[in-house]
Amino acid sequence: MKPLFRSALLALLPLALLAAAPSATTAPALPPSAAPAAVVDLWPAGKMPGAATTQPETLRPVRADNVHLYTNVSHPTLSIYPDAKSPTSSTPAPAPPAIIVCPGGAYSYVAMDLEGSEIATWLSTHGITGIVLKYRVPRNREGAFQDVQRALSLARQNAAQWNIDPNHLGIIGFSAGGNLAAKASTRFDDRSYAPIDAADRQSCRPDFCILVYPAYLDQAGKLSPELNLHANIPPTLIIHNEDDPTYVVGSKLYNDALDHTTVPHKFLLYPTGGHGYGLRGTKAARVWPAAALDWLHALGVR
Repeated sequence: MKPLFRSALLALLPLALLAAAPSATTAPALPPSAAPAAVVDLWPAGKMPGAATTQPETLRPVRADNVHLYTNVSHPTLSIYPDAKSPTSSTPAPAPPAIIVCPGGAYSYVAMDLEGSEIATWLSTHGITGIVLKYRVPRNREGAFQDVQRALSLARQNAAQWNIDPNHLGIIGFSAGGNLAAKASTRFDDRSYAPIDAADRQSCRPDFCILVYPAYLDQAGKLSPELNLHANIPPTLIIHNEDDPTYVVGSKLYNDALDHTTVPHKFLLYPTGGHGYGLRGTKAARVWPAAALDWLHALGVR
């Protein structure tokens, strides 16, 4: 097995993390530009609920747009990118907020750079710890949902060791990861697996939610019944664009549904952007990162 910490970045997290978190798993290496401070297993050995593929984890050949896609994920992990914002004084600062990052990939792959490490690195430069979830694929929505609920609880369990604020723990998801984040923010009252340890006694409700071109929020022209509108849904930001016709319908339906609740929410609808752009957009939706930071600031998150 690989060591829990990457030796060159050991100083970025307290040593207590070594004892508090599960051991790391062997997997294909991330691109050289992506360097989390730590990669930890989501589940204790032999305790993961639900199904998983028996095929070896694979990194697909790099796409023409330089996106790395992982498939056959059977050992979910969290990659931690600590807050990198320099302190402005010698006074001890409160623990920073954190966001679980859910990459997209149509529930067949996980785009670990475009909608994972790049997002977490961006968050870290703005005073927010980014925690990238590599969830189970392919064709394993039940397993992926178990993974995201576990990720939120595990982060809260290890908040002190990871130097994050457990009361400012949000989630951001892209495409299929947006679907996952939406479900996490509406179905937290019903844990999708039997608790296995102390981490699962922690809440799996995100404190805020950002959905970026989320997929699969509608079924047959109506809002997906997978979303529980009666839950105590956290403040939600939905980001989409009109020229993503397959998926923008679901965002509009979800926003309309939230309009009939007391949930604080905002819908940023841009004319152009396409789908799957992450931070690399060149059309109108390219301004979404600054708008999202403004929204977080208004919430008091950063």
